[in-house]
Amino acid sequence: MTASVLRTLFSRRMLICVFTGFSSGMPLYLLFNLLPAWLMTEGLTLRTIGAFALIQFPYTWKFLWAPLLDRYALPWLGRRRGWMAVLHLVLLGVIAWLGCLSPQQDLLLIVVLTTSLAFLSSSLDIVIDAFRRNLLPDIEQELGNTIHVNAYKVASLVPGSLSLVLSDWLPWTQVFLITALFMLPGLIMTLLVNEPRASIRAPKTLREAIIEPFHEFMSRHGWKPALIILAFVLLYKLGDSLCTALATPFYMDMGYTRTQIGLVAKHAGLWPSVIGGILGGMLMMKIGLNRALWVFGVLQAIAILGFVELARIGAAPADATRLWILAGVIGFEALGIGLGTAASVSFIARTTHPMYVATQFALLTSLTAIPRTFINATAGWLVEDLELGWVNFFWLCFVLAIPGMLLLLKVAPWSGAPPVTPTDNSSTK
Repeated sequence: MTASVLRTLFSRRMLICVFTGFSSGMPLYLLFNLLPAWLMTEGLTLRTIGAFALIQFPYTWKFLWAPLLDRYALPWLGRRRGWMAVLHLVLLGVIAWLGCLSPQQDLLLIVVLTTSLAFLSSSLDIVIDAFRRNLLPDIEQELGNTIHVNAYKVASLVPGSLSLVLSDWLPWTQVFLITALFMLPGLIMTLLVNEPRASIRAPKTLREAIIEPFHEFMSRHGWKPALIILAFVLLYKLGDSLCTALATPFYMDMGYTRTQIGLVAKHAGLWPSVIGGILGGMLMMKIGLNRALWVFGVLQAIAILGFVELARIGAAPADATRLWILAGVIGFEALGIGLGTAASVSFIARTTHPMYVATQFALLTSLTAIPRTFINATAGWLVEDLELGWVNFFWLCFVLAIPGMLLLLKVAPWSGAPPVTPTDNSSTK
């Protein structure tokens, strides 16, 4: 590892990426991990819990209001930081409010609040992605996005581990309040950092904010290559996204307690992802983005096969051997998914123009959210109503990972050059 890479890794910009990733991941993992466990313990059916994936639809449509967040700034803290501060505060309040409700008695209000939570979280993602793209010079994009993605995964420890363990000992009201307070680190970071210089210039008209980002993207790539890029972004993580759609209910179905899931499954999944992700970011700087997309994509597809084996073993009381098997399967799966996510986010960042980063980044990340919103909503139906069972379900996930890999032949050939976009002088403050 060279001294320059080490200096970059431990720079202030990378520390900021830790906080942006944590803030982005916290609300989403609440919807992924804590919400299904809460609903399941309150007696809702697996089909209903699976259908709750639909409340994540704002993540797929955030490009529609991204131009407004780009065009209009709040009268404090700057163009990006003003929105970041307000969204952190409102998210904290909504998460705390959720714990005061009963899934049996207040299901409609819970749907409204969780949908609002998804809207607020996706809006925060818009601003954070634009903030990070403006903050990092092009040479630091891969490493910075890797740090962001890994901090995103670290955030899963709160709703996916700490909160699950606490739910065995505390009422849900206190669990959600404690979870909500973990939005504070991102808020404090927002108040302490400076606005990136590149984000100061806002679009002067709504046309410039809405039309120009799409026109620039299509004209720069050409219509056919642009559509292939959009298809790749949609499909690259389709298989692993569906694979983890009902992860917590699956673990519970296999006989694991919420405490075991919190202490074993979540930690086994987190640390291989974090360590592998950091090494993956450095590897991307060495072998290039294109080759990383191939290597990491293969790993994330193969990792799904571990869940096939876990499901084949079937449900039983979780002794020490089964806990080790669970840890191994989840650890490898998290490593593959973490590496694949870091590479795909870096690809998206490279594909955007710094002047239109909020809208273009939102468009591309909206496509990555389509599988986990609409396709993932069918997971419970596939397992129960279609009677695929867990084994066939995970085989289907593996097959769905293949089309995205095939598109790499067009968008990122093994020996080809990574996407290059016009740049501006990003602040290094």
